[in-house]
Amino acid sequence: MEGVRVLEVAQFTFTPAAGAVLADWGADVIKIEHPVRGDTQRGFLNMGGVQLDPQRHTLFEHPNRGKRSVGIDLSTPEGQEVLYELAKQCDVFLTNYLPQVRQKNKFDVEHIRAVNPNIIYARGSALGNKGPERQVGGFDGTCFWARSGIAYSMTPEELGAPLSQGIPAFGDSIGGMFIAGGISAALFHREKTGEAVEMDVSLLSTAAWASGALIAQVAETGILTRNPMPGSGGAARNPFMGNYQTSDGGTINLCTISPTGHIKSLFEHVGVPEAADDPRFSEPKALFENAGAASDILVKAFAEKPFEYWRQHLKTFSGQWAPVQSFSDLLTDEQALANDMIVEVEAADGGDPLKLVRGPVQWNGEPVETTRSPQASEHTEIVLMEMGVEWDKIEEWKAKGAIA
Repeated sequence: MEGVRVLEVAQFTFTPAAGAVLADWGADVIKIEHPVRGDTQRGFLNMGGVQLDPQRHTLFEHPNRGKRSVGIDLSTPEGQEVLYELAKQCDVFLTNYLPQVRQKNKFDVEHIRAVNPNIIYARGSALGNKGPERQVGGFDGTCFWARSGIAYSMTPEELGAPLSQGIPAFGDSIGGMFIAGGISAALFHREKTGEAVEMDVSLLSTAAWASGALIAQVAETGILTRNPMPGSGGAARNPFMGNYQTSDGGTINLCTISPTGHIKSLFEHVGVPEAADDPRFSEPKALFENAGAASDILVKAFAEKPFEYWRQHLKTFSGQWAPVQSFSDLLTDEQALANDMIVEVEAADGGDPLKLVRGPVQWNGEPVETTRSPQASEHTEIVLMEMGVEWDKIEEWKAKGAIA
């Protein structure tokens, strides 16, 4: 994306995450923030009971790494004039503000296209840019998690009330990658045809795509399925799929969807090799028919040894499995680290580096480079001067409060 310039007028995580991905890929992403308040998310200092340091704001760092921040008051005519000066020299305009806000502050598609007809106009929204609720806002907790059917599907019926999302910006981060992918295709399309398009991604459509396999099944069969209550044991039809508790309270997830070729290996690894010769379990059809008995054997076997034993011992098992880990575990997971999933960036306060998750795309085996997020309005003057704005004009806009 080197040479691509993105003008981002967006807040929170969903759409800014797309800007972060593009910045990681080499684009120059100019983030517009209010000259006094900045991005509203900078003020979110308590997440799930965890107090965040405003100088080491991890929730802000995640979707804003690698950008430059320019402070503009878009509610003023002078601020809009500044925005248009920037838009003239950008390839992409990226926003998640509601339609009524875009119109009021004159940065909807017709205003931006008036100064740059060749700009790609990309929108992220809660519920989509069409239909009776296009002017309704939302977060991933409302649109991605609750309204989409994900919360319902993930919650065992016995619990009565739905599970909370639990992971901040979960759907936002997924959707941000979709927006970045759409912008990439739009840039390619413009390169081939000369046409600059408008594009849209919503949190609701993100959830629908992420759940698409199950939604298609429901549409075909009319049958709604929900997560079962957790416990130790295999699936009703396949004992080689399930969560098995270890002697010290850990969990090993078996996910050997097709047991063919893996039956002997698993029973040998759990210390009951004779079960592989039992006609009830020796081939997949019989194993499925006697899933309950096989599951009982596996439950007992896994419960005899601790989690760390199984984590090491099962590395030679021929089928598919995983230790059930926490995010703390993932930060030290040797496979995650070998594949460059965690990056350290300079912290704005000059203290210890911040650990962020790298974007999941690699080219030629090389991890993408990234830097910390900008402080609010950190790059206002330098960006405007790069765009050819004279210093006297910058001073004039500053005096009127249009820029920081």
